[in-house]
Amino acid sequence: MRSLKLLSYMTKYLRLIVTVAIAVSTMSLASSIAYSQATPTPTPAPRTPATQVQRRPAAGFDLADYGVEFHADPRLIVMMVALEAAGFDPVPSGRQPSAFRSQVRKDLETLDPDLRGRLRAFYERNKLPAPATAADQSARYVSLALTLGPPPSLDAPDRSDDLPGGILEVLDFASLLREFYRRSGVDERLISYTRAHQAEGDRLRPPAAELIRSVLTYLHTQPITTSVERVVVKAPASGKKKAASRTEMREHVRRFYIVPDLLAAPGAINFRVIGDDYYAILPERTDPVSSELRRAYLQYVIDPLMLRFNQAIAGRRDQIKQMISEREKTGATVTPDVFIVVSRSLVAAADARYEESRRLEALSRDVRGKIDRAPNEAARAAIVQETRAAISAVQDDAISKLADDYENGALLAFFFADQLKGIESSGFDVANFFVDMVSSFDPVRESKRLTENAEARQRARAAREARLAARRAEVETPVVYSEAATARNAALVKQLTEIEDILRLKDYQNAETRLKGLLTDYPREPRVFFALAQTASLAAADATDENVQAERLNRALGNYRLAVAAASPETDRPLICRAHEAMGRMHAFLDNTGEAAKEFDEAIKICDARGTTYNEAVEGKKRLSQP
Repeated sequence: MRSLKLLSYMTKYLRLIVTVAIAVSTMSLASSIAYSQATPTPTPAPRTPATQVQRRPAAGFDLADYGVEFHADPRLIVMMVALEAAGFDPVPSGRQPSAFRSQVRKDLETLDPDLRGRLRAFYERNKLPAPATAADQSARYVSLALTLGPPPSLDAPDRSDDLPGGILEVLDFASLLREFYRRSGVDERLISYTRAHQAEGDRLRPPAAELIRSVLTYLHTQPITTSVERVVVKAPASGKKKAASRTEMREHVRRFYIVPDLLAAPGAINFRVIGDDYYAILPERTDPVSSELRRAYLQYVIDPLMLRFNQAIAGRRDQIKQMISEREKTGATVTPDVFIVVSRSLVAAADARYEESRRLEALSRDVRGKIDRAPNEAARAAIVQETRAAISAVQDDAISKLADDYENGALLAFFFADQLKGIESSGFDVANFFVDMVSSFDPVRESKRLTENAEARQRARAAREARLAARRAEVETPVVYSEAATARNAALVKQLTEIEDILRLKDYQNAETRLKGLLTDYPREPRVFFALAQTASLAAADATDENVQAERLNRALGNYRLAVAAASPETDRPLICRAHEAMGRMHAFLDNTGEAAKEFDEAIKICDARGTTYNEAVEGKKRLSQP
């Protein structure tokens, strides 16, 4: 029976490879990346109230059902504003601060010099030594903020050995923070600061929801959103009788908070677990479809499985400790906690397999389009050869990731990855297989994983270095643009970035005025038309009057059409792709099904099949036929 199951799996896997191997089209993302740095991401504008205007990845998909909440945390906001007053400055050299950071700095100009001096003195005295980054410097204060009580008290936790060492080092900052809250005026500005963070959360919601849905679909599971704790309760003593005690079961809600932080160090996602609460803290402009957020949510899903199946893990304690001992002999540092080893391993394996399977799916889509356009058998043979190399590269990258995690203590990462290959296409909940998985690993086999996969890892590293070298060469290659043209484009990018910051604060009228002013200096510039469409779309999302919403949506459609008309198919392909997909969503919302289908078809035709916008266009067209 087991052989038949293995044969069935291998047949499905080989069929996937063959499917991928007979078709693929590759398009450059360079212009897409450059464009996305200069313009906001389009957001849909449905007719429903503002709390429901964001695009959802599937009908009826409610993030709250899966433990996820978006949270503008006032404790963290106050902490980061106080750090700004203390001299924390994560803005890279040569870059302008964001609109929100600039506003905070302006608000702090009247702060009492003595209080500012004491804040700065504490921060400088407790700075981490080089080569600590700005993200490292703020990490301990972020952890402290999440242990405080709510404003205005901001009560600090009791000093104890149970607190992480990083918090203990800066725990005394809590008293300064309470004084800062009382005397700085931040209490009066907290409402506006919170609204700015909520606007960033609104931007993050659609792609984060799609990520969560995709992860749970891959695992075929639903997260455990409650935990049960045994609590000993003593009954009051009566007369000479001693106080009796009994055990009660108390249920707690487990939450996964996605927390925007507009003053965080750019590009550094902080992840904290405090009791049953998981916090993924995202800096401004973070792409939520990132490996860090994905791994954080996988940790949220997998952690309760460790508790549910603790007896199965404990039954393999000796074998896991044997593996830990073998790694320690090589000089590696590995946690002695076998449950943490298992948890880290399953998270690492799920993350690597998820990414590998998604990349193979993208290859499959590319191949189908390329085969359709192939003029002859020789061209098709070349496509097959090219695709085989691409598949090999994807698999090498997955092995390299697993090896990195293995060296960081995920000693069963390779084992779990192999096991997931066999069950991910079955449609069954991964939790149903956990006991069988953890009971079947061979510690001797697992100790050889790095050696067995050394060649694949080396190939992945070489390919990565080659890609980096190619990018450096591309950057260093002289561009045949005049100095005036280069300066003109740089000025446009800077102004569009500033307008993006204004949009995050929901100042739509100001943004639109500035964009219309840009058309004087940049007539027929597609990026300006696209940003105008974005502004009208966001304004429609916040409108509650249906007539106002419809007017703004039609204005957005007009500007998207102007953007497409002004764009060049050779240099502005990503912009044209996104414009068609956005128009498709708007027409679908306005019940213009025929027009929506046309726009989605255009997007599917022109978008990179490996990209998010392509997938959204495909899903959008599917929804048109749903009742």
